[in-house]
Amino acid sequence: MRSGEQSGRDVLTRSVRGQARRVGLGAALGCVHQLGEALVPVLIGVVIDQAVAGQDAGRLALWLAVLAVMYVALSWSFRLGARAGERGAEEAAHTLRLAIVRRVLDARGGAEEGRLPGELANVATEDAKRVGAVNMALMSGIWAVAGITVSAVWLLLTSVPLGLIVLLGTPVLLWLGHLLSKPLERRSEAEQDRAAHASGVAADLVAGLRVLKGLGAQQAAVERYRRTSRASLVATLRAARAESWQTGLVLALTGGFIALIALVGGRLALDGSLTLGQLVSAVGLALFLLGPLETFAWVNAELAQGRASAARVAEVLAAQPAVVGGQDPVPNPVLGELRLRGVRLGGPDGVDLDLAAGRLTGIAVTDPASAEALLRCLGRETDPESGSVELDGVPLTRLDPAGLRAAVLVAAHDAVLFDGSLAANVTPEAEPRSGTAVGEPDEAAAGSTDEAADLRTERAMAAAHADEVARSLPRGAATGVGEGGRSLSGGQRQRVLLARALRAGPTVLVVHDPTTAVDAVTEARIAEGLREIRRGRTTVVVTNSPALLAVADRVVLLDGGRVGAEGTHAELVRADATYRTAVLA
Repeated sequence: MRSGEQSGRDVLTRSVRGQARRVGLGAALGCVHQLGEALVPVLIGVVIDQAVAGQDAGRLALWLAVLAVMYVALSWSFRLGARAGERGAEEAAHTLRLAIVRRVLDARGGAEEGRLPGELANVATEDAKRVGAVNMALMSGIWAVAGITVSAVWLLLTSVPLGLIVLLGTPVLLWLGHLLSKPLERRSEAEQDRAAHASGVAADLVAGLRVLKGLGAQQAAVERYRRTSRASLVATLRAARAESWQTGLVLALTGGFIALIALVGGRLALDGSLTLGQLVSAVGLALFLLGPLETFAWVNAELAQGRASAARVAEVLAAQPAVVGGQDPVPNPVLGELRLRGVRLGGPDGVDLDLAAGRLTGIAVTDPASAEALLRCLGRETDPESGSVELDGVPLTRLDPAGLRAAVLVAAHDAVLFDGSLAANVTPEAEPRSGTAVGEPDEAAAGSTDEAADLRTERAMAAAHADEVARSLPRGAATGVGEGGRSLSGGQRQRVLLARALRAGPTVLVVHDPTTAVDAVTEARIAEGLREIRRGRTTVVVTNSPALLAVADRVVLLDGGRVGAEGTHAELVRADATYRTAVLA
């Protein structure tokens, strides 16, 4: 776990340091801007002493021209510096978002454990943005230091007491500001936790909206979200209260500090230690110092919120993978033979099972939990409690998970359709999957890549009878299906999902209950289409559907977490009462 935590911190550090050059440029330009800002009251004092007091029109015109040039430089240095800082903040946030998404999509899994999808989205957006903003805060802090340093140096040259007040008082203000930011940091972390949970609950309720309506549970769902949202609101108000107290107290301290500088400067002017121009410059610098000191208050608040968000981001990045190990490449070529030895699926005995390469195998179950456990093992979403699963004689635990997923596709019956057209859901934009089964034709060599891809899509749509779904839609396959495919019926969604799995064309395809929501006639046609399109490639259908099991070369019954019977569908229907009950009842 500690190595994962260190990795999370390393990513965070790189996201900030990766913008060091851009932030450094912004800081340099900002320092030029602060130097100019600090010199403005100094120049005004010089104008008063040398031009106004002496009534010298020529010098007055000269110094006014200098001031005009100064303001032009101020404008451009601020614009360019702020632009560099903002870009550094956005680039760092972008880097973090990519790192979070990459970790969530990592083939080893684990990042999503114990978190709702909305929570992960909140971490990838709001928290990443706050951590990225640390770059802008650091740059602004450098600006403020530069402004205070220039002011303190001039005040020291003008009056030692005024310079000492600035040099000794500023660290005290910074220390007090840091102490005042501690409650804000704690409450900001709680605020983000509550907000992320509220987002997760909202996303969860929207995803299950149809189910809630069917159960008549809308009011209970509203009450659940109201409680969650209220808790989020309370946490947000507490964070806002802490931020307002922190900002108000820092401003009060800053105001007292500025008043002290003005008071000391006024007394020095009265006893003749300062000229009128120097007094004006001192008061002007005191007022100018209000900006850098307010910036420090803002920087403290940003760093407090950034630290809280960084802890949440690091937690996701450091999440332990669901499966570990596995560096070996997938065998090339992939034969597609799967073998289970002593695999415990929750029952008392281990499962010993051989799934022959190039064959269509049906697996019926008496307990749905066994099916879920088997699918997770074959897709290596988790490793079995005991025993091993092998692909072409190599344990899955030795194989690289990403390469394994390219060769073995497990298509769950509750997979998600994405917001977009039907065609976009069936045809992925990713590169073709690696791993070609022995004897499979090389479609790219048979014609152009586009033509081969179109043919593969057409065959997959036809086999799953998703082409009928496309024909029933207003714009055909170009019709949007809505988030989660909500504009489609249950049977239509299943056919599109099956078409997507068939279109991917993996060496080994494992599908789970792909036809539970379609009518019997369509189910029989899909079963024939599935058998035909997957001929010669390893296919495993985990289902209790008689139509699908009837086209399988071999059927296995899992009963109580162990293999209860094997044979063809017809043989098992005649000879095994448990199978008949599971499949025909």
